[in-house]
Amino acid sequence: MSQSLEEITVIAPHFKRRLSGVTSTVIQLIPEQRRQGLGILTFGPGLPGHLPKMRWAQLPGLWKRPKAASDRVWHARRNNEMLAGLILRDVCRMPLKLLFTSAAQRNHSRYTRWLISKMDAVVATNAKSGSFLKVPHTVIRHGVDLELFHPADGMDTDLPEDLHGRLLVGCFGRVRHQKGTDLFVRAMIELLPQNPQWTAVICGRITPEHSGFADQLRADIARAGLTDRIRFLGEVGDIKPWYRHLALYVAPSRNEGFGLTPLEAMASGTAVVASDAGAYAEMIVEGETGAVVPAGDYDRLRDAISDFLVPEKAKLAGRKGRDHVVESFGLQHEARALGNVYDSLIQQRMVATHE
Repeated sequence: MSQSLEEITVIAPHFKRRLSGVTSTVIQLIPEQRRQGLGILTFGPGLPGHLPKMRWAQLPGLWKRPKAASDRVWHARRNNEMLAGLILRDVCRMPLKLLFTSAAQRNHSRYTRWLISKMDAVVATNAKSGSFLKVPHTVIRHGVDLELFHPADGMDTDLPEDLHGRLLVGCFGRVRHQKGTDLFVRAMIELLPQNPQWTAVICGRITPEHSGFADQLRADIARAGLTDRIRFLGEVGDIKPWYRHLALYVAPSRNEGFGLTPLEAMASGTAVVASDAGAYAEMIVEGETGAVVPAGDYDRLRDAISDFLVPEKAKLAGRKGRDHVVESFGLQHEARALGNVYDSLIQQRMVATHE
């Protein structure tokens, strides 16, 4: 659906077709921003049809200022989106303020640093990401939709019949070395024989370039005689019920940008064991909502998982995790904080026009 630009003060470009962590963030965040009264549209491919979009034919409309402000904010999250914003603002002379959200936890390339230096404002999704920025920035942590991600209410009926009555430990995300899927499988091969009430599930897409990696994991599982207890479910249509089915969620990534899955799991009332990749360590209350271990440290990961294969301990951590996310990571907090940044950018322009 399209909408008049007259009331729109923020454009959120999305220049990637495949699902990613950024995509998940945008899908959850924009409806909350609109509920809070913000005039915002997405722009580009790869997002579901229910999100409000600006059509390509409306792009020239950005030359006209919105009704209630002298600028619009172009909120980029990728290099190509920053570049597009620069072209629109500096070449086409459209009245735009450029905002970039950075989640990367690495030294940026010279090109990326140049792009960032041209932004009017920069947001980091966590303190660690902010430490790699060379410009002033605001830390605004991602939130999670507490209505979409919630504890089991007794109404979830889509669990496969052969998994009913089992305690489930899960690992979600693309199946690849970066995500640490091999560390999870190795831990399950070692721990499940001593914990017969537990079954492991792996949800996530296997791309062609990582099919050999996945095949090796399946072969390791078969040699251990655990094919029926370590299950590859592929890319599921709706991941939300699967969080509610779990008693324990494991996020063993070797590196991440921000990483929403531990928040989604805790919001669903599920205990979490995670590496310290991305912002995971800033989400989890050690020993209460779960555990954090050094990224890539197999022994520490296995031992932390083992600690939470005690059903009552996992259940208690899941309850505390839900309370923690409600208090500190509700999506409305992120939307309000970003709204303050948008307002400051627009206000700067409005003050300048009256001088």
